Amino acid sequence: MSTVTAVQSQTVVEWMTSLAEDVKAQADHLTQLDAAIGDGDHGINMNRGMAAVLGALEQQDDGVAPGKLLIAAGRTLVSTVGGASGPLWGSFFRGVGRALGDAPEPDAEQLGEALAAGLKAVQDLGAAAPGDKTMVDALGPAVEAYRAAVAGGGGLAEAASAASEAAAEGAKATVPLQARKGRASYLGERSVGHEDPGAASTVLVMGALARAVG
Repeated sequence: MSTVTAVQSQTVVEWMTSLAEDVKAQADHLTQLDAAIGDGDHGINMNRGMAAVLGALEQQDDGVAPGKLLIAAGRTLVSTVGGASGPLWGSFFRGVGRALGDAPEPDAEQLGEALAAGLKAVQDLGAAAPGDKTMVDALGPAVEAYRAAVAGGGGLAEAASAASEAAAEGAKATVPLQARKGRASYLGERSVGHEDPGAASTVLVMGALARAVG
């Protein structure tokens, strides 16, 4: 079992820091994925956005609740990232943060409920369903796997690891799909054979979370 039993403010900082590092390292790859079926700026936008998030978190007072930090991260993404990824990821992190509220150290179950709230925020904004070839195809399975792991008695590390694995599988599963939402949907059958860039960034988000609590 993991020695990390609750999400602390430092956990969120480590999550965002790890994510920013991964996005920077994978920026070219994300942009290449987006160039195939989108605007070709996903990696560039996410890299800029996560750098801004780290700057915003540095401005937060010590002792700020984890949920408040995530709301700040989401707000920053909305204000600094162009395209669809800023509003969508911003909505996700704000949704997670609002669900956590002022809890100083949310436990694994509370984080699971918050991740589900973040997923709902994304779906409410983008109106995407499973199978539409969007980030939902990776984020949905990730949240489901996380909550299933907690229901089975797993702690934060076990649940986040399960979410990370499910996100990766979900992202791969977008390759044969035809896009039904977003810019990629304009391509019709030509969108088949490409991994959705939003799903690919979901893999980074969940992988960073797993490291932060592992």
